[in-house]
Amino acid sequence: MKIRYLLPLLLFMLIASILWRGLKLHPGQIPSPLIHKHAPTFDLPDLLTSAHLTNKDLQGHVSLLNVWATWCQACAQEHDFLVELAKNNALPWYGLNYKDDAIAAKNWLRDHGNPYQLVAVDHTGDVAIDWGVYGAPETFVIDKHGIVRYKQIGPITAAVWEQELKPVIDRLQGEA
Repeated sequence: MKIRYLLPLLLFMLIASILWRGLKLHPGQIPSPLIHKHAPTFDLPDLLTSAHLTNKDLQGHVSLLNVWATWCQACAQEHDFLVELAKNNALPWYGLNYKDDAIAAKNWLRDHGNPYQLVAVDHTGDVAIDWGVYGAPETFVIDKHGIVRYKQIGPITAAVWEQELKPVIDRLQGEA
């Protein structure tokens, strides 16, 4: 008979411990299966020219791939900072325009500035899926061998740049 009262208590304690552990998790830190692997193969047209952006363009130098869209509020939040970074940094920035209207994207870059070397157009989101994108904005740091070394989920702010991205980039640029 005592087990009848003990079982609900044990079940409650198990559920409470699982929920308590969940409070310590950081939902913004979703690990990427691409870290330390080659960037996915892709070939997409550039938004503004007749060129194409491919995974091969991400090789030979440390580069950044920023997933963005005009419908994305957080992308708008980070955009001015990206424009300033691109002006003051020799690092190549590439954009992946995600499930967006091409005319709206062109107008956005014309009106707000263009921090990107090239902007790949991913109308269907298939390439973003290959990259493991959960939503925009997301930014990937790719080393000179075309290997993904870091993934930033959410907007890039001055604090994120200084504390997260810049140290990774500086380390990668210092490698022989």
